[in-house]
Amino acid sequence: MIRFLFILFVFFSFKGFSQIDVPQNYFESPVEIPLVLSGTFGELRSNHFHAGIDIKTNQEIGLPVKASAEGYISRIKIQRFGYGRALYIQHPNGYQTVYAHLSKFNDEIEAYVKKKQYEKETYEIELFPEKNQFQVSQGELIALSGDTGSSGGPHVHFEIRDASSRPMNPLLFGFSEIKDTRAPRIGSLWAYTFDEEAQVEGKQGRQRIQMKPTQSGDYKTNPLQASGLIGFGVSTDDQLDLAVNRNGVYKIETYLNGAKHFEVAYDLFSFAETRYLNSAIDYSYFKEHKKKIQKLFIPENNPLSVYTFNNKKGILEIIDDEFSYNYEIRVFDFAGNSKRIIIPIDFVELPITQTSAIEKTAFFVSAQQASVFEDKNIDVYIPKGALYEDTYLNINFSKNAIDLHDYRTALHKNIQIGFDLPNHEDLSQAYIANVMPWGTKFYVNTQQKSQRLIASTKSFGRFELAFDREPPTINPLNFRNKKWMSNYDTLKIEIDDEETGIQDYKATVNGNFILMEYDYKTKQLTHYFDDGVFQDGKNDFKLIVTDKVGNTSIFEAEIYRKN
Repeated sequence: MIRFLFILFVFFSFKGFSQIDVPQNYFESPVEIPLVLSGTFGELRSNHFHAGIDIKTNQEIGLPVKASAEGYISRIKIQRFGYGRALYIQHPNGYQTVYAHLSKFNDEIEAYVKKKQYEKETYEIELFPEKNQFQVSQGELIALSGDTGSSGGPHVHFEIRDASSRPMNPLLFGFSEIKDTRAPRIGSLWAYTFDEEAQVEGKQGRQRIQMKPTQSGDYKTNPLQASGLIGFGVSTDDQLDLAVNRNGVYKIETYLNGAKHFEVAYDLFSFAETRYLNSAIDYSYFKEHKKKIQKLFIPENNPLSVYTFNNKKGILEIIDDEFSYNYEIRVFDFAGNSKRIIIPIDFVELPITQTSAIEKTAFFVSAQQASVFEDKNIDVYIPKGALYEDTYLNINFSKNAIDLHDYRTALHKNIQIGFDLPNHEDLSQAYIANVMPWGTKFYVNTQQKSQRLIASTKSFGRFELAFDREPPTINPLNFRNKKWMSNYDTLKIEIDDEETGIQDYKATVNGNFILMEYDYKTKQLTHYFDDGVFQDGKNDFKLIVTDKVGNTSIFEAEIYRKN
C-alpha cells in the first residue's frame, strides 16, 4: 500500500494527470457491437466539459447495455433532461461507472423503479438501492440503449468516476479496440494581447493568424511581428475512424524555443469546476459565431485541473529584440496522432493601428465582490465570483425592461434581476423573459413575491416583463374519446406550451394515478398498458398539464379496453 501511494504521488506531482496510474483491462465495453464514438471525454460542450464517451448504437434504440465490471447498482435516476434514464454501478475497486440515455432497465430494475414511481406518483425519480439489492457481474445485461434526456440521437453515454466521484477519461483504462488513425484537425489560429503596450502585427485584442500547410501535413505561419504580453488560441477537433463526428482532442502542448510552455490534458476533472470551461474558451467569439477557440493560456480566476503544465500561465513575453522566439503548438488525440503549428515571432514595436481599449461605464463590477445596481423599478444583484474578471457593464434601465450588458460575456454564477411592480398590476401570469437580439423570448426561472418578480439567470442580455395568457395544449395521438384500445400497447398524447414551457403534468384513470413517460424532444407522454391500471370496459381518463406561470389545461376522455 505504501509503495502504491508513493507511485501515485510521483505521478500526480511530477507528470500531471496525463500519466494517471489506473487499472488496465478491468472494465470492458458496455455494448456488444464494435466501439465507435460520437463523443470523447473532455469535449468542449455548452457550459461544461463532456464527462464520458458517447458510444454509437447504429442509430438504433434497444441494444443491450452490459455492466462494464462487477459491482452493485448504487443509484438510479430518471429525469426529463440531462442523462434521461441513467444507472450508476459502484465497483469493488472504488470506481463507479455511469450509463445514460437508456430506454429501459432490465426487468428486475424496471419493476423496482416502476413500483417506486407509482408510490411517489412521479415519472422523474432518483433512487439509491441497498448495496445487496442489485448485485451485477461483468457483462450482465443491465439496460437497453436509448435516446432519453438531453440526447441528440440514439447512443450510450458511458462514464468512469474515481472514488471522489470525479469523471475520468475512460480511454485511460484500456478500450484499445477504438480505432483512430487520423490526426486532429486545426480549424483556426488566433493571437491575443494582454496589456496596453502589447501588439501583434500592430493590432490589439483578438485577431486571426493565417496558417500555411507544410509538406509534413503540419502548419506554419509567416514570422509575426509582436511586442509585449501575448498569447494564442486554437480551434481544433478530432475525427475517429468509422465515424463522421467531429470530437474533442485529448491534449494540447505548447513550446517556446523548445521548452514546454503550457499543457492542457483531458484525463480528469471535477463537476464543481466544469463551468470554468466558459473562461477557458473565447466565450464572446463562441456566442457570436458558434465556434470554440480554446485559449492556450490560463485566464485570471480559472482553477481548472485540466491545466497540467504552465510557464507564466502560458503567456509569452515578447520583450527582447536580440532574442529569437519560436513558438510551437502540438495537438494530440488519445491514440497519439498529432498536428503541429510552428509560429516564428520577431520582437518589433510596431505602431498600434487597432486598439482594444476598455469602455468605462458607471457600472463597474469587481469579480471578487458582490455588486448591486438599481434604477426605476428594477434591481440587479451580481454575487461575488459571478464574473471571471473585473468588468465595466453597459446597463440601460427602462420601464419593465432592462438591457443588461452583453450576452457574449460569460457568467459563472447566477445573478438575480428583480422587478418591483405597481399594486394594481395583475401578476398571476407574469414572468421575466430573456429577449434575444433577434426578438425571440425565453422564459427565465421566475419567482413571485407579492408585487415583485425575481429572475435567476446565468446570462446577460435584455430582460422584460412578459405575460403568458395561453394554457398548454393537449393532443391525443393514438386514440379519441370512447375508443376501444384493447389492441394497443400504449397510450400517447402530445403536450406543449409555446411560451413558457411545461412545468408539470398528472394523469389519472378512474381517479388513480397512472405513469406517463415524458419525452420533451417529441413533446409526447406515453403510458404502457401493461402497468395494469386500466380495468376491463370503460375507463375515465384525465390529464392535467400546467405551464411555468400556472396556466392549466385539463383533458378528459372515456377509454374502453379489454385486458
